Amino acid sequence: MNASSEFGYVLYIEAAPERVWHALTDADLTGDYWGHRNVSDWTAGARWEHQRTDGSGVADVVGTVVTADPPRHLAMTFEDPAATETSRPPLVTFRIDPHSATSRLTLTHEHLPTPADHAAAARGWPAVLSNLKSVLETGHVLSRAPWEMTDDL
Repeated sequence: MNASSEFGYVLYIEAAPERVWHALTDADLTGDYWGHRNVSDWTAGARWEHQRTDGSGVADVVGTVVTADPPRHLAMTFEDPAATETSRPPLVTFRIDPHSATSRLTLTHEHLPTPADHAAAARGWPAVLSNLKSVLETGHVLSRAPWEMTDDL
């Protein structure tokens, strides 16, 4: 495996695994903290779409649910709808483990084809998951979407 093909991230959330699962799979809630609605019936083999919240219905990412074991494990392919078919599509896996009175959420994004894709994952996933953590722990998203923030002060 080359250094750019996988990205992993772990965070702890003060919420039960069932709430974390709900936050990952509820279209309206993902729209609030992710800026896109994740739409699917969340069963193995089902299609899922990462749809814009502007009402256009445009899906910027699509894929297939590979594994759905609520509330502990969700895996799905993560593909650009305009990309040509690859033999090994990128795969995103969420593992939710109870950890005392919290949950440990482990994200793995595998089969990233280029260093640029790895860099995008390394920028995007911490931002999205920080916003997910904020909404579950405080009831509201961050005052500004983390992916819109720059390092400039």
